[in-house]
Amino acid sequence: MSDSVTRAGSPIRILAVDDVPENLVALEAALDQVGVELVTAASGFEALELLLRNDFALALLDVQMPGMDGFELAELMRGAERTRRVPIIFLTAIATDERRKFRGFETGAVDYLLKPLDITVLNSKVAVFVELARQRREIAFQRDELGAALGRLRAHGDNSPLAVLEIDSTLRIVGWYRSAERTLGYPAAEILGLPLAQAPFLPPNGGRVAFLAGMGALLEGGDRRAMQEHRFARADGALREGEWYCSSLAGSGARPGSVMIELLDVTERRRGEETQRLLIGELNHRVKNTLATVQAIASQGFRHARSEKEFQDAFTGRLQALSRAHSMLSATTWESAGLRALIADQVAIGAVGEDRLLLDGPDVDLPPELALRFSLIFHELATNAHKYGALSNATGTVRLAWSRTDGVLSLEWAEHGGPPVSPPARRGFGSTLIEHSMAADGARIVSDFAPEGVRWTMTLPLRVEAPAAAACAARKSPAPARPPAPPASDPLPPIRVLVVEDEPLVAMELMMEIEDAGAIAIGPATSCDHALSLIREARPDLALLDGNLNGEKIDAVADLLAARHTPFAFVSGYDRDQLPHGHSDRPMLGKPFVVPDVHAMLRRLAAEADARQPDIPAGEAIGSDL
Repeated sequence: MSDSVTRAGSPIRILAVDDVPENLVALEAALDQVGVELVTAASGFEALELLLRNDFALALLDVQMPGMDGFELAELMRGAERTRRVPIIFLTAIATDERRKFRGFETGAVDYLLKPLDITVLNSKVAVFVELARQRREIAFQRDELGAALGRLRAHGDNSPLAVLEIDSTLRIVGWYRSAERTLGYPAAEILGLPLAQAPFLPPNGGRVAFLAGMGALLEGGDRRAMQEHRFARADGALREGEWYCSSLAGSGARPGSVMIELLDVTERRRGEETQRLLIGELNHRVKNTLATVQAIASQGFRHARSEKEFQDAFTGRLQALSRAHSMLSATTWESAGLRALIADQVAIGAVGEDRLLLDGPDVDLPPELALRFSLIFHELATNAHKYGALSNATGTVRLAWSRTDGVLSLEWAEHGGPPVSPPARRGFGSTLIEHSMAADGARIVSDFAPEGVRWTMTLPLRVEAPAAAACAARKSPAPARPPAPPASDPLPPIRVLVVEDEPLVAMELMMEIEDAGAIAIGPATSCDHALSLIREARPDLALLDGNLNGEKIDAVADLLAARHTPFAFVSGYDRDQLPHGHSDRPMLGKPFVVPDVHAMLRRLAAEADARQPDIPAGEAIGSDL
């Protein structure tokens, strides 16, 4: 059985109509062809009933039959839509004239055979119509398959999350599916037939020329695939990022080649990737900033500690305070931490007994940086109270009161019932840390060592604001009592070094190292505006810049220093590719840093300043105004 019969599921049927049963038996014996079924009828009326139920490739009609002869049956067949195209061969045993033959052909017959039949001739003629029927069936099968394939393609093109379109060999848009209309916003009526070069969704500055060249290359021959990345414009004017997946279909004969295109909108993915990159960079910056803060705590604590045990206890306590504040901020996705929650956390670890701490004030949400610094301040206040103040005996108490007015937090730490107080002869690192940890943010912290008890008053802006430039211009950081650092082997001249850093402890450490190296520390500047003011007013010779100031980019500061020919280096937790554009080749000191590297960087910048001095044009000397 042929493939076409197998596909169709039924053989090719031929109808034989004759009122003589012996003739039908003879026809069945003569027409024994593979894949052919002979269906017999003894009258015209029976034949009509069979024709209404079945499809036939050929009808063999006897002319002379009672009731309805072959001519009448043929006329009825030609009058019905279902049977009008069935080929008819008349069979007759009566000698006939040309007039009768003409009537047979007039009723739609394709041939007229006389009985007795020549079996070879009959089989040959029948085989022709059987083959035609098979070809029609194959064509119908292929038509249905093609229709189904086109339906699937249309469904894919309409429902795909990608925008699907097709261009022909002349680069005209010949296919525009609903998915393209959804993604790009243009209806098919506006797009079909347009040359790709005039397509409104290809912006001129989005790589249109390269895209057209790529499509031309795909159409040069063969089945090819390519992916291009170009922007596209939606009908609403929005520019989006796209990946264009293109597959060429080679032409054959009269059918020219074409290109199927699927456009994937990757705008959100690109934004997500950029956000992820920024988040990773920010995480890296935060971690290194924290390490630098820990380094500063260790370095400054070691400078002031009287013994190894004192250093270990103080260092461990400060790390615990930072760690618990970090955990609290992480629980709120690093947005804020409640003041009462920070205090309760310190009470929970035993820094202050709950029965000896009197709290008075509303709950206030502190921004992350302020929360971390307050946790250190509270730890130092509690530690000092345990060592020397109200918490060093069994009866003393501490009252911590605060209020918030116009974005400013006012706090008072007042101790009562402790031993008599006198001003300390030596300032320890704890007091220094309290006084300096907030100073860079424009806060005001004052201590009063009254005999009845220590009192600290603090005014802390809840939003970081830079102090006036004049307040910090061209000055050394306050010099708390500390063991003298070993002298540098080759001290620097008294050049002025600007420190731009928003982490107070890191800034304090840098400024002390600058002073230890023999230079003059200016700052610290904690915002770009503050840094720009100090550059114009204090006219530093060198500068050390953090890569980011509380989320504020440092680009403007780097630009002004470069314009004034002031050598500078970055001291940052960011990678080099996240430094300000145009300045990524500047020297960089990673956080956390070590003292020899700071001194080496200062000498490198000083040498650069000396080398540049003769080449600076008149009117652009270091420190001059722009």
